[in-house]
Amino acid sequence: MFQRVTSRSFLTSHLRTRAAVLAAGMGVTAAVGAGVAAAADTTAATSSTATAVQTQANVQATAVQTQADAQATAAEGKKADEAKKQAQPAKKTTSWVDPVKNYTISASYAQAGGMWQSAHSGQDYAVPSGSKVMAVHDGTVVKTGGNGAGDGPAYGNAVVINHGNGTYSQYAHLSQVNVQPGQVVKAGQKIALSGNTGNSSGPHLHFEIRTSPNYGSAIDPVKFLRGKGVQF
Repeated sequence: MFQRVTSRSFLTSHLRTRAAVLAAGMGVTAAVGAGVAAAADTTAATSSTATAVQTQANVQATAVQTQADAQATAAEGKKADEAKKQAQPAKKTTSWVDPVKNYTISASYAQAGGMWQSAHSGQDYAVPSGSKVMAVHDGTVVKTGGNGAGDGPAYGNAVVINHGNGTYSQYAHLSQVNVQPGQVVKAGQKIALSGNTGNSSGPHLHFEIRTSPNYGSAIDPVKFLRGKGVQF
């Protein structure tokens, strides 16, 4: 009888011990599993961060390269434009202009005729009275007024401009003078209106190129202006 009780007690104790061991084993397994899961989550987070950083670095590198390529292209285009400009012949420019517009050439320089004491001293431009008369080049007005601005009544109202380097221009038979001595004028600027004053057979502008401001120093004005690029 005592022997049976002892055997049953031993069996019960053994079963309880085994159950406790199994429970402990399951706890250890659960703890290990949780640790593995946490480690996996940490690895995934680290991997995601590294990927984001690399992606950003790639984007920045691409932007830098794109900017560098654009700058290189612009520099090459600028060099090409400069080379093209250098290869092209320079355009001929002139700051000399005709004294009037919409004219008809009439009496020419050195032409003989009864209207003058000697050969004609300038070039006549047939235009209606009141046509705008312009300075043929930059300069300073030196003489204006009636009596040919001091050169004689045959010229009527006149203007003389000093262009420097021993070159002067004269405008005569004017109906109106719009400048005064000492005034600085620019090429193409209005200085007077054409007319029929003085020794004139009809409305026109008498124009001279001189080597001094006074009568008697005239040269061929058409040849001179053509040499400055003015087309007739």
